[in-house]
Amino acid sequence: MSILNRITTFDGTRDALRPLDRVDNVKQASGDFRKQMLAGPKVRYYQSFELVRVPYPSKYGYLNAHTGPSPYIHLCNRLFVIQFESSEGLKTLLASPSDWEHQLETPFFKRLTDSYGVFAPVSEALVFRKTDTVLNILKKIGLDPADVDYITYDHLHTQNVTRWLGGPGRPGLLPNAKLLVMREEWESTHSLIPWQNQWYCPGGIDGVPMDKVILLDHDTSLGDGSVALVRTKGHTEGNHSIVAHTPEGLKVTSENGVSVEAYVPALSPVPGVAEFARYTGAEVVLNGNTAEYAIDQYISMVQEKSIAGPNPRDERYPNIAPSSESAGYWLFPRTAPGFRVGDLQYGTLQKAPPARKAA
Repeated sequence: MSILNRITTFDGTRDALRPLDRVDNVKQASGDFRKQMLAGPKVRYYQSFELVRVPYPSKYGYLNAHTGPSPYIHLCNRLFVIQFESSEGLKTLLASPSDWEHQLETPFFKRLTDSYGVFAPVSEALVFRKTDTVLNILKKIGLDPADVDYITYDHLHTQNVTRWLGGPGRPGLLPNAKLLVMREEWESTHSLIPWQNQWYCPGGIDGVPMDKVILLDHDTSLGDGSVALVRTKGHTEGNHSIVAHTPEGLKVTSENGVSVEAYVPALSPVPGVAEFARYTGAEVVLNGNTAEYAIDQYISMVQEKSIAGPNPRDERYPNIAPSSESAGYWLFPRTAPGFRVGDLQYGTLQKAPPARKAA
């Protein structure tokens, strides 16, 4: 059992010339993958934590579907702390460790804040809810930064990775951590076309030591197979989804959709979303701020919900845990989804031995 193992289940599923054939192929492969993963071990620990809530354009969150009065939805960004077994012992993964305190230079959010002018302090206080930080959460749960083995993001929009892994002239705050990232995402982040760069933190990966980066070329399972990183191209070129086998089944995390009901839009109370699903026949609604690969993203969202299966808390919805979930907010009327995942916890955090912390 190695730390990284290639998954071949989805190989070739997107090669068909006809998009709907690709959808069918991905659905079938997802069912096979789901059975395989459910037959294997569960993660030792899984917990999500709210970090920050930010305004996000409704026209992107529910691409082509939203018709409500609010130009924004409120996105709740979460950190996921996951522990799994491997041949090298217990490993700790941070999924979506957003360093939001140091990534507000992302052009979209900087322009939004600048537009408030003299009212910026009040306006920012109203629309940005700063709940917690990654380092504070680690401290609260008793996890030393040196205990973190890996970090990963479903994509690198807004992320400032250098603070965690280090950059020119400064060490990383997670001294033993390595970034797991799809090669396409890493390379495209180095060479952004203009409308892409509005969503990436300037210098967010500059100077990160390459011995701290693990580039993935395939769908990959981690350790004992209780966690998988599955390529779900669409929201960005190198987007991937984090799949974790929990006591409540397979939890699938990405930002391809901004809510669970984006995967079953016919159930959505958000204005326009159910109607869009009715007249188009769409079975998902994309989170499309850059719309780089819309057909691929549609297929990826179908893949995600097919892997996830039904949510045990309400089987009308898939077992999706969005990395940034629309939360509803009084300033943004009629944007509250009909179903919210909220924070999750399974298992008990295992502490690393003292020798690891001193390494």
